Amino acid sequence: MSSKIKLGVTLRNMGPQSTPQIMRSGVLHAEALGYESVWITDHIAIPPDDAQGSGGRYTDPLTTLSWFAGLTQNIKLGSGVLILPYRPILPTAKAIATLQEVSDERLLLGVGIGWMDAEFNALGIPRRERGVRSDATLRFLQQCFEQDEVSLNGQKFLFKPRPQRPPILVGGRPPMALRRAAELGDGWLPMAKNPEQIAQSAKDYRELTLSLGKPPGQISVMTNLGSQLDQARTLLDRYADLGVERVIAAVGYDTEADYRYQLDQLRALVDG
Repeated sequence: MSSKIKLGVTLRNMGPQSTPQIMRSGVLHAEALGYESVWITDHIAIPPDDAQGSGGRYTDPLTTLSWFAGLTQNIKLGSGVLILPYRPILPTAKAIATLQEVSDERLLLGVGIGWMDAEFNALGIPRRERGVRSDATLRFLQQCFEQDEVSLNGQKFLFKPRPQRPPILVGGRPPMALRRAAELGDGWLPMAKNPEQIAQSAKDYRELTLSLGKPPGQISVMTNLGSQLDQARTLLDRYADLGVERVIAAVGYDTEADYRYQLDQLRALVDG
């Protein structure tokens, strides 16, 4: 594998694959094989008519990653992505800070604004407010990790524990996600079928960060590397050429043994 790029993998915290046994085995095997990071997703209220593949079962991402932190020692723990407007900002900031501390600062905080109408309906949150709410949460997170004493709703209070702020990687499509990532985050976290799909957006994102007087933000891509040796290596090299820091490989599986096999095969593909 190209030394220029980090390799993470997805792990299902959804559906029948999200049992404690399968998730425990999966994260431990990913760490044992030397993957840089493991990533889980976020849904909170799947409607019955949209539950195919998951049965409506999703474990909470911050709780699950906190559990992973206690199981592992080195692998980084990614949310891909935590939907910010679903959650009140102070309890969410506290949960993020706690996870960052108990994991020895291994959290990679992927965030998004959400898209599923049913979930916003279940939460009683207007979908049209998702961008404004997300931006408010990101600004508050910045404040919390910069100083012990913060203020919310006119009330000052101490924000502790206060470990180093985790990298905030903003998911979503251009142009709004690029602007949000440049202004309020540390990186962009797109999904892509191939490098060409994000080539121009990657350039636009870096130009945005430079225009704001910031160093170029990191780019982490969620994608499928396929099952062929030449294809996987070529894709990684092409992403690296775009300046992508991390590739998060989607892993499809049904059982614990299948997940371990897929991780073994992927490692063999990229390491050769």
